Amino acid sequence: MTHSLGLLIFPGFQLLDAAGPLAAFEIAGRYGEGGYALSVLAVTEGEVKSSAGVALNAVAIERALPLDTLMLAGGDGVPQAAMDPAVLAFVRLMHSRARRVASVCSGTYILAEAGLLDGKRATTHWSRSADFASRYPKVRLEPDRIFIRDGSVWSSAGITAGIDLALALIAEDLGEPIARRTAEQLVVYRRRPGGQSQFSALLAMERPEGRFGPLLAWARERLAEPLSIEQLAEQAAMSPRNFARRFLEETGSTPARAIERLRVEAAREWIGGGAESVEQIALRAGFRDPDRMRRAFIRAFGQSPQAMRRVAKAQM
Repeated sequence: MTHSLGLLIFPGFQLLDAAGPLAAFEIAGRYGEGGYALSVLAVTEGEVKSSAGVALNAVAIERALPLDTLMLAGGDGVPQAAMDPAVLAFVRLMHSRARRVASVCSGTYILAEAGLLDGKRATTHWSRSADFASRYPKVRLEPDRIFIRDGSVWSSAGITAGIDLALALIAEDLGEPIARRTAEQLVVYRRRPGGQSQFSALLAMERPEGRFGPLLAWARERLAEPLSIEQLAEQAAMSPRNFARRFLEETGSTPARAIERLRVEAAREWIGGGAESVEQIALRAGFRDPDRMRRAFIRAFGQSPQAMRRVAKAQM
């Protein structure tokens, strides 16, 4: 069976939002029987310039073949596209006719403007989350997700998360082995679970001019060790008291809280991507016992490691 997939672009679209998923689907088609019939769509037929100035050739939406899946790119041109009656009418039509509709990055705005996300869970690029939430209060925005599926509507975070979304769609269409081979060909992870954070403690706490980035990276490689404040201060060549004060001033976090965040991030990745037991992961991440890790997970993510493992398995 061949799956027909159309990717909707507009002036000022983000090139990788389109090219990344298209490459994934094209590669999957080599491995999977039937594969994909791909088309690039726009309101007006012809060349459509991306925000990078590079153009893709598009088919007019009125000439679009019956689609199994419609995907929407994001990018700087989204505000104009989201106000275009022709775009919104086409998206609503495809939602009623196609098996599923998906967006990459800020393409979520178009889905929301078309009314397809009211009452649904969705995500978008982290930098746009506050604006999106204020504009579309009826959408159940989950800003710390890579991609989300709610019924027949899928949404994803910024740019490369479109490849994660494409791999999930490929797994649904052609099976997990094909998605895995596609990821190997693209030299990307298969898989980053949809629930994986868009952020990391290293990025959130490190300041460009700060001195603690190398220390956090050092600690990230030694999570099974105690990583006491004395050990961290010694590595930073500071007294424990001065270290604790300077670290809080610069990162907005205590050293203990920062280490816990590194541990839960690492443990969440291992829980979603491996076969180790929760007990083994708790030791590997430095929590020492599963109950301590469970409490840290609930503080950080609002759910237990076991619940996150069930979600990850359900997405496979």
